[in-house]
Amino acid sequence: MLIRSLTLATLMAFTGPLLAADDINPLKQDLGKARPLVVVELDSGNPTLATLKKQLEDPATKQSFEERNMVFYTVSFGSIGAEGEKFAKDPKDAKKLTPPETNALIRALKLGAGSGTKVILVGKDGEKKVEKTVPPDTLDLKEFFSAIDAMPMAEKETAAPAEPEPAAAAPAKGAKPAKAGKHPAQQLDD
Repeated sequence: MLIRSLTLATLMAFTGPLLAADDINPLKQDLGKARPLVVVELDSGNPTLATLKKQLEDPATKQSFEERNMVFYTVSFGSIGAEGEKFAKDPKDAKKLTPPETNALIRALKLGAGSGTKVILVGKDGEKKVEKTVPPDTLDLKEFFSAIDAMPMAEKETAAPAEPEPAAAAPAKGAKPAKAGKHPAQQLDD
């Protein structure tokens, strides 16, 4: 019994931090609610992040961004390591990410080695939908918007609700109520 308890305690001591690392992933907070657009700036001299922020200053682009329930994450590598930040429509959701949150975000995206700036669109289901590396790819938010509009969940969100069927006419006083059917009752010819 003592050996089992010690084995379990040792196992918990080693796996606890690994399991806790997933819980601080900021993408999990947006799961089912928002579509994160993550910019990971691997080269500090790349103007991609500044270009993207400039595009988001345009009122029409900002409105399109918000209509699609998108949030914006940035990760840049500085002298002290990776620094992350979240920008959201609601100011209370916008925040600087802690180093463990930033590292959990990077791990969740499973970024490979490379240079340039990675721009990744994550769906509401938490899966990567579009990934671009700038350069050589170009960055245009309209491409990301069209990718979102083509997603099944986005189509459901934008679909107009169906018109309700007209209510059946109330039966006359003293008359039997009619059976519910596909077609309204018709007058019979005698």
